[in-house]
Order: sequence, then structure tokens, then C-alpha cells
Amino acid sequence: TLEHVTFRYEAGKEAALRDVSLKIEPGQTIALVGPSGSGKTTLANLVTRFFDPQEGRVCIGDTDIREIPKETLMNTVSFVFQNSRLIKASIRDNVRMGRPSASDEEIRKALKDAQCMDIIEKLPRGIDTVVGADGVYLSGGEQQRIAIARAVLKNAPILILDEATSSVDTRTEAEIGKAMKQLMQGRTSFVIAHRLSTIRDADTILFMEQGNIIEQGDHKTLLAKKGAYASLYYSQFE
Repeated sequence: TLEHVTFRYEAGKEAALRDVSLKIEPGQTIALVGPSGSGKTTLANLVTRFFDPQEGRVCIGDTDIREIPKETLMNTVSFVFQNSRLIKASIRDNVRMGRPSASDEEIRKALKDAQCMDIIEKLPRGIDTVVGADGVYLSGGEQQRIAIARAVLKNAPILILDEATSSVDTRTEAEIGKAMKQLMQGRTSFVIAHRLSTIRDADTILFMEQGNIIEQGDHKTLLAKKGAYASLYYSQFE
């Protein structure tokens, strides 16, 4: 729940979010769309508590997240960013960062769920191949799928996806899309969307502009409104 949340990155500067209130049910997928600088990433950053609002509060259940111990909060929220990077280590160790106690079997299942088996099969040492600086080179889309495997393994109930398909080809987008769909099952998910084709099935789409939610509803409802979302959607598909 967001209750009258206002956030500024600097005192005296324009608010990045203004008096935003929102209630999200467990297991829902929420898509955040809108122009650059509209407040999408800021909203996600407040849910992960990278920042605290100057006004209002963000709650998980009925608890203000400022009262939740940081370690507990980090175990409750998983995130996959647009520029997810891997550390210089084996793929096994990169994925295991999601849950250090995981078994090899669980790591392999996470890689399979994240559509990574084609990556593993082509590498000289499979999941023991070292990637990252001076290691084996992986494309941006491949790194993204390994990062998704890490989030699958972590298995946190709340998920933030700063969607990474804006700069990949159609085939890679489809593979990442499949991996994200698997990851989102049964979780409360926030998806920052750049390509609207990827969020048509979201329970609620929030169209943001200048720190405000100006439209809210599912894909069909917002198209029927013929407002800002419909205009952006048709501009991408015509």
C-alpha cells in the first residue's frame, strides 16, 4: 500500500512522486508505464526502500516498511534491473547469490525456469563457466536471463522488474518474456514497461506522468478510454 506518498530527490526541487496512493492485492501484476521521468522507477525504488518518502508511507501488509528490518525486507523483495550485471564468478555462483543455501538441483531448476538452458549448453564448462570481467562474454539478453534465474531461486513474494527488453531483438525479447512470466507466477509484481506488448496481461496498468498516476486500469479498459495509454499503445503498434 502507498498512502499519500510524495518524494523529492533534492529539497526544494520538483517532486518525482506527488501524493500517490495505491492499494495492491497479493499476487497482482502491476505495470508502470509512461514517459521518461514520469516517476515509474522512483515508485519502484520506494517499494524496495532504496529511498524513503518525505511524506506519506509505503506498507507491506499493515507495516510501514521503515519498521521492517532491512534483512527481512531484502528477503521479501526481489528485483531484476534493466542493466543487471553479473559478477566475475561461475554461472552457478552468480545464480546462488539469490539464495546461498540452495542446492545444485535448485540452481539448475532456476536456470531452466528462466529459459537459460540454451546458454548453459553452449558454454565450455556448463554452469561452472566463469562469466563477467575477463570471463566468457554473454550478451545483454543472456545476462538478463541469468539475473532472472537468480530472482527465481530467491523466491521472494514481491518482485520488481525494470523490464530489460527495450534494447534486444524480438527473439531475445520472447525468451526474456517467457522467463519473466515464469518468475511472476504467484508473486506480487511491479513491471516497469517500455514495450507495451509485454504487459497486456497485467492486472492493473498505471500510466504515470510528472509524478502522478493519471490513468489506471487493465489493458482493455484503458484502450476503451482512448486516453494517454491508448495513444502510446497505438503509436507503438502502427
